[in-house]
Amino acid sequence: MAVVEGRTPKMRGGMFWLGILWLGILWLSACAAPTQPHLIGTVTSDPKTFNTYLAAESSSRDAITYFENGLVTLDEETLLPKPELAEGWDVFDGGLRYVFTLREGLRWSDGEPLTAADVDFTFNRIIFDERIPTSARDVKRIGESGALPQVRALDERRVEFVLPEPFAPFLIQAGSPILPKHILESTVEQVDSQGNPLFLQTWGIDTPVEELVGAGPYVLQEYIPGQRLVYRPNPYYWKGEGIPRIERLILRIVDSEDTALLQFRSRETDWVAVRGGDFQLLKREEERDQFTIYDLGPTLNNNFFAFNLSQARNPQTGRPFVDPIKSRWFNDLAFRKAVAHAMNRQSYVDSVLQGLGEIQQSVLSPANPFYLSPEEGLPTYEYNPDKARQLLLEAGYTYDNESNLRDPEGNRVRFTLITNAGNNQREATGALIKADLERIGMTVDFSPIAFNTLVQRTDSRDWETLLLGFGGGGTEPNNGSNIWRSDGRLHLFNLGDLPNNPAEGVQIYDWEREIDRIFIEGVRELEFEKRKALYDQFQIIIQEQLPQIGTFNPLVLSAVRNRVEGVDPRPILGPLWNLDQLYIQE
Repeated sequence: MAVVEGRTPKMRGGMFWLGILWLGILWLSACAAPTQPHLIGTVTSDPKTFNTYLAAESSSRDAITYFENGLVTLDEETLLPKPELAEGWDVFDGGLRYVFTLREGLRWSDGEPLTAADVDFTFNRIIFDERIPTSARDVKRIGESGALPQVRALDERRVEFVLPEPFAPFLIQAGSPILPKHILESTVEQVDSQGNPLFLQTWGIDTPVEELVGAGPYVLQEYIPGQRLVYRPNPYYWKGEGIPRIERLILRIVDSEDTALLQFRSRETDWVAVRGGDFQLLKREEERDQFTIYDLGPTLNNNFFAFNLSQARNPQTGRPFVDPIKSRWFNDLAFRKAVAHAMNRQSYVDSVLQGLGEIQQSVLSPANPFYLSPEEGLPTYEYNPDKARQLLLEAGYTYDNESNLRDPEGNRVRFTLITNAGNNQREATGALIKADLERIGMTVDFSPIAFNTLVQRTDSRDWETLLLGFGGGGTEPNNGSNIWRSDGRLHLFNLGDLPNNPAEGVQIYDWEREIDRIFIEGVRELEFEKRKALYDQFQIIIQEQLPQIGTFNPLVLSAVRNRVEGVDPRPILGPLWNLDQLYIQE
């Protein structure tokens, strides 16, 4: 190039054209050179943490999942637990003692050995440490006492779990991600000036990516807030050399689902979740733009409108978390039933999902084997605004001359509904809910806010009504115990007095205590039909008491570029569950 650039256009003859020919050969060679295989997707929010046991929101889970592994995972055929970091396990004493044997030669992404000591450390020093506010502990509690398994390393490759009583979902719970003792042990031993373990400040989003060590297929190579997360293969991944096969995984951080769709349609990304409203548009482009839309059936997510039923006070100020006037409305069952009858949820399915889904009746999805259908006795609330008004009038509410709803004390019924901005389905649904409730005289101030702000608001109990969804728990009902048990860290509609999130004057309802009992009994019962009967009662209680109202259950639709080879989408597991086996056909 230097020689060619040194010649001027005034030069004539073969030397000049030889240089041009040489440039062309170089250009063609560059174009023909194999590009680095990569896979590009999008996420609609920055993570809040890279610490898996402090992550409570999907944005963090989405960022962390690629560099973590547990002892077991779900089998793609049966959805039952199968070995992952463990090569297998033995069961003793009628199911009260399990011994897992780790695969030989396991290493962390920094090359250090991964042993049973890491498993012992993860469970005893992190998950079971009451100083660490992790939901992973809630779902592992056993029996009325809430006892936890005893865990100990027997040698370098074997680790023992001893249970106080039978616990049906134990093997699923044994799949919690394992963390490196050699990196994190000091963070649980040392404390800050307030006596909190330094672990609570460890692996935040400001942590240099080279300090994040895992056992999953990828390691984080780069994180630029508001722009992207870039992953490269873990050189010590246990499945062997050359796995994973895709050399770069890139997650672009975008501001909304609309932007994610735009980038996919512009061929900038390789996969995207397909919303019902976008299905017909993408279907027309499927063949031309060489991608495939996969239908994975109903989502397992629980999508809902919730009331803040908390009557507790802030221990620092002594003030109620929820305005007492509004709290009286939310804690009035007639009020909640009126809202349920006022919501035209079929219209949400038709307009927001374009019919690609159904009304969410139960808190469990129809895809869940524990689901109780209306035909089996689940209470439901048909769209009937006249019935909604009648319920309110019977409860002492009135209408003023401008058709505004007033409570029995004469207060105008007005409250705020929040959801996460950028989730277009929720924003559209929130606008429809606002319109529906205003038809029965309620004034709703609908306010989409940044997702991380929403998480902070729910953690601090600073909200009135909420439009959100929970997911990622699989089919085991006990995985949602941190949502449904009164002492759960995600029991948002009546968040209790928690060690790291205190509240004064928490009132627990009898029906909440009954749900507590059901979840305690549910994990003791090993026979499926008896377990289902218990969880049927749980679903009925939620529908009778309505701390939250289901919105809709969309079909899980995903579009993936045809250049991605090995795609084998499965219900529940998703379109890229076998990411480490995929490769790019350039």
